[in-house]
Amino acid sequence: MNKKAFAGLFLLIIIGAAALRFFDLGLRPMHHDEANQAVKFGALLEKGEYRYDRADHHGPSLYYLSLPFARVLGADRLAELNERTIRLVPAFFGLGAVVLLLLYVPLIGKERALWGALGLALSPVLVYFSRFYIQETLLLFFLTGFVAAVWRYKRNPSWTWAVTAGFFAGMMYATKETSVIAFGSIAAALLLGSLLRRKTRGDRPALGKLGRKDTGPEDMDLEKPARSEQIQEEASGAKGARRRFRADILMGLGTAILVSILLYTSFFKNPRGFIDSILSFKVYSVRAAEAGFHVQPRSYYLRKLAFSKTGSGPLWSEGLILILAAAGIAAALRARSRKEDRSFLIFLSFYTLVSTAAYSLIPYKTPWNILPFYLGFILLAGTGATALLHTFRSRVIRAAVFLLLAAGFLHLGAQASRAGWNYAADPRNPYVYSQTSPGFLKLVRRVEDMAAVHPDRENMFTQVIAGPYETWPLPWYLRRFGRVGYWTRADAAPPPGDASVLITDTEQASRLESILNTYYQSEYYELRPGVFLVLHVRNDLWDEYLKSRSGK
Repeated sequence: MNKKAFAGLFLLIIIGAAALRFFDLGLRPMHHDEANQAVKFGALLEKGEYRYDRADHHGPSLYYLSLPFARVLGADRLAELNERTIRLVPAFFGLGAVVLLLLYVPLIGKERALWGALGLALSPVLVYFSRFYIQETLLLFFLTGFVAAVWRYKRNPSWTWAVTAGFFAGMMYATKETSVIAFGSIAAALLLGSLLRRKTRGDRPALGKLGRKDTGPEDMDLEKPARSEQIQEEASGAKGARRRFRADILMGLGTAILVSILLYTSFFKNPRGFIDSILSFKVYSVRAAEAGFHVQPRSYYLRKLAFSKTGSGPLWSEGLILILAAAGIAAALRARSRKEDRSFLIFLSFYTLVSTAAYSLIPYKTPWNILPFYLGFILLAGTGATALLHTFRSRVIRAAVFLLLAAGFLHLGAQASRAGWNYAADPRNPYVYSQTSPGFLKLVRRVEDMAAVHPDRENMFTQVIAGPYETWPLPWYLRRFGRVGYWTRADAAPPPGDASVLITDTEQASRLESILNTYYQSEYYELRPGVFLVLHVRNDLWDEYLKSRSGK
């Protein structure tokens, strides 16, 4: 494939990936995790304050990388942000992961890179979470860059690739502390690949010099001086190579540590931040073991990818990627593959198997945790697609295989479009997880309607009395209101009658039933499937609202 054809096809893939990621980003209501992250970013945006919390929120890269997007779009305060602005960040890095596949061309070739880029561009799970303001898509981007940089260094050792790998590694850790799972999987894959190569070499019969078996002592004596000099030169070169390798490793490791320290310490404003990131391992280990309602069976991720159908909803499947990845692993094991290709593909195979097993064995599971190990499946799928096309000599059969692959990838694209729009907040979408219901936005609009007729407008006193799980994403949607108080229990809050608008969970509503019936009009709204909030509007404000509606 010539350069112009490759560039044209890759550009088309980028355009398609961008359309799926950037169009209508504000369509879906904010998930409570998104809202939590956005409000935390708001503190950094408004006050320049960020302090790492080892108990929650993960790493700081999401917030610091959101700053330029907010600034360019003219937002200086939390109230000036909107869903589109903050979701541009993961969308940008989701697209960036596709672009980074250009780094893989020297490792796997143009054709494999194109199929891999197409998989990254159209995968429903990758598209869906590229439109989600959480860390995982950024982690995918930095992981993609790190793997490429490590192998470009192995292929052509230089300090630039070592530092590049260190930068990506540092950003991975600064994005999520749990990236250590990916690092461990990469190390295990490198070790297993090395052991496999040693075993393969050990099976080969040893030959004499230049493959001759009849070399005698007299021949060795004649060549002894020259051979001695050659050995010395080789030993000197090997020592120099080892020194350069150690220096490169130190530079890469130093870069990774420096990047991590800068971000976790808020550029040295919070010196304990980096230490806290290490101490967080205990927090996340306990959380993984005691996952509560996040506990899922080991087959959770693969079943979700392979086949999913809920009630009257449509069929979802990324089985094509899984099948092509299996074909890619088979291709990696073929003896006639080029040495450099085979070595990298064997590494990818081991990484995919090890990381998938690691994430599957952890009881705590959420759909977005698919992304770090799914990268291996996508890249191997590109290899599998290429291998299938070159398996057959007949042009007719190859054309038929190509058409089948094209249809399969088009189906992935159709699912990605469906996931991002029609089923963006629908529980029948397998990647929707505790998603805020669209009906919740009616509650937000009702509060805004009350503010429109209140003398203090958006400074009217509003109380929220609800558990933490029921409170979010309210702080995001009420970010423009100046007097909002949040309490988890009614007995810790001011008397409810003081608030013009009161929002409670159903438990607190039942406890306050007598006073609420006296002073308020109440309405129920679905926050997320099976979870409801109750909006209480004080009678005098409700009367004003009705008058405004009737035109009196």
